Amino acid sequence: MTASTAITPENASFDLEQLNQKFETAQPREILAWSVENIPTGLVQTSAFNVDDLIITDIFYRDLKHPVPVVFLETLHHFPQTLELVAKAKEVYNLDLKVYKTPDVDTREAFAAKYGEALWDKDIAKFHELTKIEPLQRSLAELNTVAWITGRRRDQAVTRANMPVFELDNNNRLKINPLANWTRQKSWEYVAEHGVIYNPLHDQGYPSIGDEPITTPVGEGEDERAGRWRGTGKTECGIHI
Repeated sequence: MTASTAITPENASFDLEQLNQKFETAQPREILAWSVENIPTGLVQTSAFNVDDLIITDIFYRDLKHPVPVVFLETLHHFPQTLELVAKAKEVYNLDLKVYKTPDVDTREAFAAKYGEALWDKDIAKFHELTKIEPLQRSLAELNTVAWITGRRRDQAVTRANMPVFELDNNNRLKINPLANWTRQKSWEYVAEHGVIYNPLHDQGYPSIGDEPITTPVGEGEDERAGRWRGTGKTECGIHI
């Protein structure tokens, strides 16, 4: 696809089969470079500031010199280390950071006062609807999103084993998973080679970092995401379903 046929919010149309055939074995940079060339407006990265998210940010900002908006969902329940990393990344990359949260509450205490103490224990679906699903959908709509980039990999969990590189979300936006065919080892090799900053909790048994009250360390032999929502039977918070 050339610049003259570039995808815009008005003419967005994607041949998923063709794209996935072409990019199944491509490196993340190739996939992101295609995204930059073919989606000049409406391209957004969603980031929880896990290591894979920061690799994508590094490719966009340092390598491709293309500062896409980076959406961060401020759930009000993050680890302090995560919020410190967000601030550091904003400074290092001069991020075009877009922060979205539950409306009308600004602190964890205010959230508990309005929705009840430890809502994640009582109704985790409602907790995720309030803190992640609604803010994400609002962000994608307000940013006129044509395509959004995630940091998911197939080897993170069995539920992601067949994830395509390109897919459509429930609103027919293109959803791009440039690290789909990468492994955890490849991600950390990239971090070492390029000096990418990352959350220190990754060095403390947390390969995947979510909200502090419902994220635990992962034991040897467990899936990378086994520490998320442990004991609830959940495998996703809802934003990728």
